[in-house]
Amino acid sequence: MTGTPPLSSVALQQLRLDGALALLGETETAALPAAHTHPVGHLQGIIDGLCDLSLRDALTGTANRRHFDSILDRELDRVARSGDVALLLMIDVDHFKQVNDTYGHLIGDTVLQQVATALAMCVRPMDTLARYGGEEFAIVLPACQPAYGQNVADRVRRTVEGLRIRINPSQEIGVTVSIGGAYALQWIRSTRKLWIERADQQLYRAKQAGRNRIEIEQQPDSTVSAEEKNLLFIPELTAETSTWSGDWIEVLTDSVDITDGVN
Repeated sequence: MTGTPPLSSVALQQLRLDGALALLGETETAALPAAHTHPVGHLQGIIDGLCDLSLRDALTGTANRRHFDSILDRELDRVARSGDVALLLMIDVDHFKQVNDTYGHLIGDTVLQQVATALAMCVRPMDTLARYGGEEFAIVLPACQPAYGQNVADRVRRTVEGLRIRINPSQEIGVTVSIGGAYALQWIRSTRKLWIERADQQLYRAKQAGRNRIEIEQQPDSTVSAEEKNLLFIPELTAETSTWSGDWIEVLTDSVDITDGVN
């Protein structure tokens, strides 16, 4: 019986894997299962490694913009469904252009790498740290109560402020960050763009107020009462309610977004 051979019998040497292995680097490649004894595991390891690379920023090792966008969409969906609390922090390195202009882009890259390392030390494993672009980073904090969010932002600011970045054997420099934050709106189906815009507005306020500071949008009171929850469901028509007109039922339906859980 002829047909496609099973994957385990595919000769890996027939595949052009040199480019993929070069992208993974020596450390990752050395950790792969041996190709001659575990061909499937070897190939799966390469695929997994490339998938991980596709989600990470090449310079800082943080999540990249693509991964960040998917995390935001997922978190907005979770907050809208569960009413949980989530915070987005936008973080900008102050006067970064001056660093590049004074010391060169290689030193600028070093600054970004060390800032990213410092930020990673300030968050939980469940949080997502991403490089948003240029000298701007973002942190998504799910299940984040207001007091905790403020503490995290302050820890980030103080940690970066305390960094001493060596640029040559005899010279160190320091940097600071400005931070803006916004909470996802509970029980409301918002969008990634609007959430980022709200956090960016707070970041702009922090920079306008002098930099090296934090501005977090006050979390709106979006608690849904028992009465409001009852309004999310249209009562069944009974003998008493069957006299309602079709127009009234249509108006009630239009006024309640059952999918999003918001009236």
